Formats: sequence, structure tokens, C-alpha cells
Amino acid sequence: MSRRLTLRPLRVAVLTGVAAGALLVPATAAFATSPTPTPAASDLSPSGKEALAKKKAEDARTLKEAAMKAQKLGKGYPRGGVAAGEAPAQNDNTGTLIGSATGALLLAGAGTYVLRRRATARRDG
Repeated sequence: MSRRLTLRPLRVAVLTGVAAGALLVPATAAFATSPTPTPAASDLSPSGKEALAKKKAEDARTLKEAAMKAQKLGKGYPRGGVAAGEAPAQNDNTGTLIGSATGALLLAGAGTYVLRRRATARRDG
């Protein structure tokens, strides 16, 4: 009875770790980037609430003036998005890229495992 050294436990551990990583890495994108919370409107003092109300009124006035200027220039009203005064979305695809790369590695590892099993079965059988 010959005793061969098999790498099956190591393969199982590696594949389990890769699968767990594929599930956990994209989930880390949901965590906050800074541990300190930003104050809400209800957390402000009366003077802070007053300043916030003034800022909102000023922003609304600025947007209205911009729309009036655009209408005078013949451009019409802004159609939305950045033209309407919204901030452009930040392009942060790190989680997507990591998830895709992990999925590709997981698929490649599973394919390699299947091919090696077939080759072993042909050789032994």
C-alpha cells in the first residue's frame, strides 16, 4: 500500500478561502469611509438651523437666477443632472473591479480543478 502525498485538503482550503473572499470583499464597500458621522439638521443649534435655512434659500435663488439667464440666452431650462446644479457622481468602481477579478479567479480555479481531476481519472483509469 503506497501512501501518496495529496494536496486535496490544501485545495479545499484555498477554494473555500477564495469563495469566502468573493462574497466578503464586495460587501466591504457598504461600510462608511469615515468613522465620524456628519451632523443632521436636527443636531444643529438654533443659530445653525437659521444659517442652514439661509443657505438653502440662497442656493434656490442662485438656481433660479441661472435658469433665468439660460432662458434669456435661448438655452431653455436645464434638463437635469449636472446642468441642474447637481454634483457629478464620483466614479468609484473599486468594489466592482475587485468583485469581478475575484469571480474570474474563482472560475479559473474551479476550471483548473476540474481539468486536473479529468486528467487524473484518465491516467489512473
